[in-house]
Amino acid sequence: MIVHSEQEMLDFGASYAKRLDKTSKVIELVGDVGAGKTTFVRGLAKGLGVKEPVTSPSFTISKSYALPSHEGCLIHYDFYRLPDPGLMSEDLQDNLQNPNNIIIIEWGESISNLLPKNHTTIQINYIDNGREIIT
Repeated sequence: MIVHSEQEMLDFGASYAKRLDKTSKVIELVGDVGAGKTTFVRGLAKGLGVKEPVTSPSFTISKSYALPSHEGCLIHYDFYRLPDPGLMSEDLQDNLQNPNNIIIIEWGESISNLLPKNHTTIQINYIDNGREIIT
C-alpha cells in the first residue's frame, strides 16, 4: 500500500484497529527513523478510541494508553536506545500476559526472542518521492 501523506498514514492506522480482533495484538513496526511508525500508532490509537495524545516513546522507552472499550492498554515500546533491554524485557513479558493489551514495538531486534510467534510485522519504507509503503 502506498501512503502519500501523514493523514493517509493516520487513516491506515485507524482502519487497522478494526482488524485487531482477527489478527495478533502484538505488532512489530519496522522502518527507518522518521518513516511514519509513530504516526501509524497515533492513527491506531484513534481507531481504538484512545483520547489522550499519542507521542513517540523514544526517550521514555514505553508509553501506555488506557483502552476505553477493553480492560487492557495500548502499550507502545521503542527499543531504539536499548541494545540490551534489561528490565524493560520483564515489563514487556508482563504486558504480554494480558490478552486485552495491544502491544506495539519499534526497533524490536533486542527483544525478538520475546515476541509471540503469531505477532504481526508491518514494514514502513520510503520510496523515491518521499512516499511511504507499508507491507
